[in-house]
Amino acid sequence: MDLKEVEILGADIDAHWYYRSKARAVRRLLRSSNVGTILDVGAGSGFFSRDLLTHTGARAAWCVDTSYNADAEASVAGKPLHFRKELAPVAADLVLLMDVLEHVDDDAGLLRACLAQVPAGCRFLITVPAFNFLWSGHDVFLEHRRRYTLAGLERVVSAAGLRIHRGHYYFGSVFPLAAVLRLLRSRDEPARSDLKRHHAVTNSLLSAVCAAECALMRLNRLAGLSVFCLAEKC
Repeated sequence: MDLKEVEILGADIDAHWYYRSKARAVRRLLRSSNVGTILDVGAGSGFFSRDLLTHTGARAAWCVDTSYNADAEASVAGKPLHFRKELAPVAADLVLLMDVLEHVDDDAGLLRACLAQVPAGCRFLITVPAFNFLWSGHDVFLEHRRRYTLAGLERVVSAAGLRIHRGHYYFGSVFPLAAVLRLLRSRDEPARSDLKRHHAVTNSLLSAVCAAECALMRLNRLAGLSVFCLAEKC
């Protein structure tokens, strides 16, 4: 996750409908997986690792991000959380790449670099923003290189040498409104984030809508604001 968005939301990030919903979708997608150790690449604040350590049987997490000032140690729910500036070998069961690939020129190359650090059988959960036609000042602000279709992400994942288990879109329930709002804007608009703090009622309403979508998200290969892919190192 991007530290720029953490700066915008601050302590409200845990209550924001977007992050609450995405964390819920991650847990649902992984609920049949036996996750012990997480390698969270491009982790930012470690939001998703923290959520998994709190709400699942995951025992430890390694958060890697080149933007950290220094290596550090923390704990969540009595479980170790390690922050590192550089990627290194980890005996991980799960690699998280939450909205990371769109930031780098060589997305398949980054995946291959991660593959080299984890054992066979390790699962990869990858999310990226969907559809280039939704490009806006939000992408410029976050320094994105591209957005993806589901088929496009699956090609990158396969090219990196991963075996795909499943892929789908998410945030399909809010996609129509978001798409209309994006398309009404000029592609030359100023670089700024779409993320903002909301009233508790708005957060609750949007969270409920997205929670209802979770039950069917695995079937959604049509449209959404985010692309999810679950894959495995053979």
